[in-house]
Amino acid sequence: MKIDLTETTASKINKALVQGRRAVGTPAIGMVLTLVIVTDEENAYDALKAANEASREHPSRTLVVIKRVSRSPRDRAKARLDAEVRVGTDAGTGETVVLRLYGEAIDHAQSVVLPLLLPDAPVVVWWAVNAPLDPAQDPLGALAQRRVTDAYASEEPIRELSARADTYTPGDTDLSWTRITPWRSMLAAALDQSPCTVTSAVVEGEEFNPSCELLAMWLASRLDVPVQRTVSAGPGLTAVRLESSAGTIVLDRADGSLATLSMRGQPDRAVALKRRETAELLAEELRRLDPDDIFAAALKYGVQRIGEPDGQPATPAADRPAAGEAADAGDAPAKPAAKKAPAKKATAK
Repeated sequence: MKIDLTETTASKINKALVQGRRAVGTPAIGMVLTLVIVTDEENAYDALKAANEASREHPSRTLVVIKRVSRSPRDRAKARLDAEVRVGTDAGTGETVVLRLYGEAIDHAQSVVLPLLLPDAPVVVWWAVNAPLDPAQDPLGALAQRRVTDAYASEEPIRELSARADTYTPGDTDLSWTRITPWRSMLAAALDQSPCTVTSAVVEGEEFNPSCELLAMWLASRLDVPVQRTVSAGPGLTAVRLESSAGTIVLDRADGSLATLSMRGQPDRAVALKRRETAELLAEELRRLDPDDIFAAALKYGVQRIGEPDGQPATPAADRPAAGEAADAGDAPAKPAAKKAPAKKATAK
């Protein structure tokens, strides 16, 4: 069921939600959280689709905030709120409100969202695009216990990681970190099977891919060893090599779906490491709403220590080429910290 409201208010939206629930016989008590999605008109469909799929595991009230900037100076000065209320089969297993803000209402999105939050339920804010540099200080982010960003969706992913490290607040997370959960689990399991001392590591993947940088930061922070970051054609993260006292441990995924785990003295094993859709990543983040201390440690380790092998300061992010610029192997700059790559000295092939 869909109810369209033009030039409306939060009070009228709440009444429409009650009306819709009564019409379809859907109770509100089964919803476990409020998910606020901040996006633009272009990406709203994909973000809402991912949220609806994630709601099968986490029934929630989904509030989609779309800020519509008008070209007319007169329209920009006039505050206006349009809403689309969806309940029943049109809203997954919860209920959805699409909010379109115009004019001065854009600067007061938190005032529109606050009356629509489920009482006594956690709040999660997800910026599908254009995340603020400091999510916790954003007016919408201040309402949430969990703030989800996606550095991969930004124009300069590595700069985004650097900003996340500088402004990290407990409750912040990033889908680039969620993407490497299977890799971290598999590498930890491999080291549990073969007790050894790791002396160095190599992370191979696409250039300017924040998930590759985060995995290298995590290895460096947990193992306290030098981590080299090398560049491949992708897709995404393609291989991790650990040099240890028990031999080389290799987790190689060349095609983006099936990986091979190789360890000395054991047969090679095929491992399912497919690249996951946004809905799966979002569902994973909604499973736990407490601060992710491992993410925080990896993020801060990369900024503070990686890239300074000989006491030399890390190369500023402003000095590296922008994403998409081709660089010759001999001219590729060192990739330090979260601003580029967490390696004692990175190399580009």
